[in-house]
Amino acid sequence: MAEPDVLIVGAGLAGLCCGRRLAQCGVSFRILESSDGVGGRMRTDTVDGFRLDRGFHLFLTELPEAKRVLDYDELRLATYYPGALVRKGGRFLRLAHPLRKPLAGLASMFAGVGTLRDKFRLANFAERVAAKPPEFQLTTPEDLTLDCLRWQGRFSERMIEEFFKPFFSGVFLEPDLTTSSRLFRFVFRAFVTGDAAIPADGIEAIPRQIAANLPSGCAEFGARATAVGPGRVTLARGDVLTARAVVVAVEGPAAAHLLGADFGEPRGHGTTCLYFAADKPPVDDPILLIDADRSGPVNNVAVPSNAAPTLAPAGKALIAASLLGIPEQDDRALEGVVRTQLTGWFGPQVAGWRLLRVYRIPHALPNQDAPALLEPERPVRVQPGLYVCGDHRDTATQNGAMSSGWRAAQAVMEDLHSKTV
Repeated sequence: MAEPDVLIVGAGLAGLCCGRRLAQCGVSFRILESSDGVGGRMRTDTVDGFRLDRGFHLFLTELPEAKRVLDYDELRLATYYPGALVRKGGRFLRLAHPLRKPLAGLASMFAGVGTLRDKFRLANFAERVAAKPPEFQLTTPEDLTLDCLRWQGRFSERMIEEFFKPFFSGVFLEPDLTTSSRLFRFVFRAFVTGDAAIPADGIEAIPRQIAANLPSGCAEFGARATAVGPGRVTLARGDVLTARAVVVAVEGPAAAHLLGADFGEPRGHGTTCLYFAADKPPVDDPILLIDADRSGPVNNVAVPSNAAPTLAPAGKALIAASLLGIPEQDDRALEGVVRTQLTGWFGPQVAGWRLLRVYRIPHALPNQDAPALLEPERPVRVQPGLYVCGDHRDTATQNGAMSSGWRAAQAVMEDLHSKTV
């Protein structure tokens, strides 16, 4: 095999989008991936006919880089209901998107989540955020998401505790809403203006679509990098590969391990997801259920097969229960605690659910507590000949991973063109 111009370490969204841009510009590359397939944290397993994403995923259709890169029709996106069922006081209350579901939104005005004034403020805040482009949200004054809700949205503490905390804790994987308000506004706008969706074949369909349009044979699997330098990658099997440039496109902790102490050690948030098989779904809608009562470890529940029936065998339901962080209990003990909580939600039917798999993902998202996004696009050039990309170099979103891959490819080509590498 001829020596490529660029070696890309990692076949997640960032690495694939870096390769995509290089291919568009006629620059040869080789992707080195330690696992057995593309996708990074966006993988989907098949278990007894069920398609299980490794951790519960939502895809937001209004992410600008995703709109530019992906073919949505080919993904066969299935959408979730724009709103949530809020578990409060031992019952579920529906909170609907005031702009997308006006009639249901009107009924939500009188649901017991927050105050009536909060519902008007939610509609007003949504309109104001939607009126400005996504890029604008990353230039607004940065604060904690919690303080943004208090002072910019002017929401009551009751609304924050009953809706925003349980909902966006599941998005940012941290319970206190200390995440940058810039990231919150960027993501909130995507929820307001577009759909929360899932591909019919699971979240892995997104990286697979990008990979399918790359040059044949450009990715090598089972190739774990143990050291990198400008134009050089050492693999665990002992090979030393050379190229004009190297792009490190792995998650934050792995990137820090390869790039050394000067890169820093990015902090992250973990999540745990339990998937159950059932003969029937506990709710009929494709809607997110969130726990304002804090009745147990589960933060939110979804029935992905209500949105995309292809994720479960015919006549079966796939249920995802998501937790923040990584619990200390073993899987059997954790299952018992989760079943107890969900029995309080759905009654005795939970006893008949069959546990399919437990996913524990220690680094599911980079920590982007304010003021993490004072510089929303962090540098991707480590030095000439060595580059880095991933959601830890941008917003902690699928959009950030894709955008950083494009930026890394641009930096590589600038240096190749100027012959600085």
